[in-house]
Amino acid sequence: MTTFENIISSKSAKLLAFAVVGSVSFIGPYIYEQEERRKSLQAKEAEQPKISVEILPTSTPDFGAIEDVNEKKDSFFSYLRPSIQIENNRIIKERKHLRQWADSDLEILSAEDHSYAKRLGKLYSLPVPVEGLDRTWLSEMLNRVNVLPEALVLSQAANESAWGTSRFAKQANNYFGQWCYSKGCGLVPLQRNEGSTHEVAKFSSSQESVHRYFMNINRNLAYKELRGIRSDLSDAEETLLTHNTATQLANGLLKYSERGSAYVEDLQAMIRHNQKYWAQ
Repeated sequence: MTTFENIISSKSAKLLAFAVVGSVSFIGPYIYEQEERRKSLQAKEAEQPKISVEILPTSTPDFGAIEDVNEKKDSFFSYLRPSIQIENNRIIKERKHLRQWADSDLEILSAEDHSYAKRLGKLYSLPVPVEGLDRTWLSEMLNRVNVLPEALVLSQAANESAWGTSRFAKQANNYFGQWCYSKGCGLVPLQRNEGSTHEVAKFSSSQESVHRYFMNINRNLAYKELRGIRSDLSDAEETLLTHNTATQLANGLLKYSERGSAYVEDLQAMIRHNQKYWAQ
């Protein structure tokens, strides 16, 4: 190689090195910021749980016999709170798996991972694609598999069951007014419209009622708006278990009742008025 060629080669190498360094200087901060944001979200989610599971009550209080309003509220909330904690803890564990997969190379997931993903997909009415796990499926699952604040759940239970005194709460363990559509699946409403076939679902326990409520909110198309609000709050690193979050999530329940916005406003008022009872 001639001296001239050596000079050109040396300059080319320097230019190439400069270009590479320049590219890294632009890409590096972006990758760093993305990684820091991911770590921040994971850390925030790790803070969310703070949930200690309590033993489920062995008997149902006679809420109608409790005359003192504060005592009745405290008794009602204490009765259902352990069931809510169980559901949120279950969801936290499920979400942890989804997060781990989202941060992994999907091509190298184990057979056990794929099997668990299929079970989760079935549970949340979002089957794993025939081609296998993909980012789109994971994104929607993370949107569905997330916690609900006790202030929202308990306020709805109180509203729908008249503080545990309704016929459906006492005879069917149904605290959220969930319907079913096969004959004999529940209790027939006394004022059901002519031609209607729905019944109010009957559950084996209050825990089952709470579980079915969580699944209804987290997978039913009618509550897609609530899940969107929750996703935005999560992305903004807001703590999801507070009563403030509950107030915001209530905006996504317009379709829970025929009363629409009036129903939502009632829930939000209940959340505010009972603030002293909320853990967060």
